[in-house]
Amino acid sequence: MAPWLLLLSLLGLLPGASPAPPHRAADARAREAAYPELLGPARFALEMYNRGRAAGTRAALGAVRGRVRRAGEGSLYSLKATLEEPPCNDPTVCQLPVSKKTLLCSFEVLDELGKHMLLRRDCGPVDTKVTDDRNETLSSVLPLLNKDPLPQDFSVKMASIFKEFVTTYNRTYGTQEEAQWRLSVFSNNMVRAQKIQALDRGTAQYGITKFSDLTEEEFRAIYLNPLLKENRNKMMHLAKSIGDHAPPEWDWRTKGAVTNVKNQGMCGSCWAFSVTGNVEGQWFLKQGDLLSLSEQELLDCDKVDKACLGGLPSNAYLAIKNLGGLETEDDYSYSGHLQTCSFSAKKAKVYINDSVELSQNEQKLAAWLAKKGPISVAINAFGMQFYRRGISHPLRPLCSPWLIDHAVLLVGYGNREFHPPQLQAEIGPQQLRAFGGGN
Repeated sequence: MAPWLLLLSLLGLLPGASPAPPHRAADARAREAAYPELLGPARFALEMYNRGRAAGTRAALGAVRGRVRRAGEGSLYSLKATLEEPPCNDPTVCQLPVSKKTLLCSFEVLDELGKHMLLRRDCGPVDTKVTDDRNETLSSVLPLLNKDPLPQDFSVKMASIFKEFVTTYNRTYGTQEEAQWRLSVFSNNMVRAQKIQALDRGTAQYGITKFSDLTEEEFRAIYLNPLLKENRNKMMHLAKSIGDHAPPEWDWRTKGAVTNVKNQGMCGSCWAFSVTGNVEGQWFLKQGDLLSLSEQELLDCDKVDKACLGGLPSNAYLAIKNLGGLETEDDYSYSGHLQTCSFSAKKAKVYINDSVELSQNEQKLAAWLAKKGPISVAINAFGMQFYRRGISHPLRPLCSPWLIDHAVLLVGYGNREFHPPQLQAEIGPQQLRAFGGGN
């Protein structure tokens, strides 16, 4: 099977430009530090790790070792530590085949005039044996994630880059403490983005985006959709096959079936945008008229889904059918938060009769897309917090099929060669769910 370049409309994830950092030399001398000297920075790193966690779910510090070197007016501690997490009793969290009881963590902690700042945090299970059909394992990936030490002038560079970030994205923080915390989050994210870049096997570019001062947990809670990975109680009926013959490439954006990119804002409403994009394309193909439809109607009037807390495309299609259609964006504008339902059947411009679930086979999906229009799909959004452009092809262990968490619109596909290797975005059988609506 030929590899496919998948053209996804990443609704609401709009990155910005990356400023170039200045260069400044620093003291390269480092020494092994005794345990008592490491205890303060290690406890601070543990406190940052446990930040926001409820009592009973916080990790405890185990063994610690590390090195220290001078960094500007302070000292930079490079720590290796084991953390012991309590047994997990939450079934919504403990469903992956990777134990999280004992973690091995790498921390970089800057101590300047007695004040600590966490610059880097990388933690992974001590026993990581998840494999895939390429014989890649998390245990083989984690050493790559931790192989490079931070540059000697890392803290100086990060402070300068963060200042540019704050200006570019007009950030304001309530207190100096919050600003320092966001700097530490930003610094850690830049390290994560660099590692994701090093491990990506496509042409994707990762770096500074408007989400770079958010923790991974914040990004998921605000923008992603945890409900997508849940099993649906009522399965949609499967679409009748139309075969697997597909043109070599296809792009509905050039054929008038896709509206301009929309922004979901600080709301986990990707499910609504994905569905309206599909219905917009269906209406265009049947009626020849491209209308921008209302996502806010679904947030307010779909009583099964959870508005900004997430939803399922299958529920959204049923809501459109039961409500009697969709209003346009102009008539029912987007606010990005839950409001009282104000749907008017008299203003509905688009209607659907049914919806279907599509095959998970890429060739059949391509054939359906080329003939039937853009498709609502759900993906694992690994790395999207820092994604800027290009074809994303992460290592399979880093793109778990158990963590589908973002709905987008599939608008096209094609073949594109690049070196190395000649591979494009990959969809496994559990990594994508596709839905098609009809009028």
